[in-house]
Amino acid sequence: MAIVHAVVLALALVALVFLPCAVAFFICSDGPVRHIRRRLGARRERLALHRLDRTLGQQAISLAELDEHQPSIQQIAADLRRLDRQRLGIATHSKVWHAAVLLAYDDRLRLASRCLGVPEHLDQLDGVDLEIERVRVEGELEAAGLALRPGAPRHQDH
Repeated sequence: MAIVHAVVLALALVALVFLPCAVAFFICSDGPVRHIRRRLGARRERLALHRLDRTLGQQAISLAELDEHQPSIQQIAADLRRLDRQRLGIATHSKVWHAAVLLAYDDRLRLASRCLGVPEHLDQLDGVDLEIERVRVEGELEAAGLALRPGAPRHQDH
């Protein structure tokens, strides 16, 4: 029985000496605290997303569904070529038709820019600035490998 009391007394003394050191180490070191904060922050984000999903309910659209609705880059390029022909041809006969074709053309330029990672500012400009931005974006898209006009040589960086 004396041995058990001696072991318990030794453990109590060790705990008494090392417990304040362990607490001080835990408080002073950033590692464990940062890890706990990161985990709590991730948990808060998951809870917020879960609440948002619950709030939106059936209105929420998954990213896979969004990708299914977006046309392929080949379809976007074909649309741009078709709209470009209309913009320079038949759309010159009517102001309303011309405005509609330009809106559709700008929309497809935005989609192509998003797909290829080309920065654009088409929705922020108007007038001559918008025309200049269209030409710039067309050049960037062609430089990225998108053939906007049939028979036009593609730019390739070697």
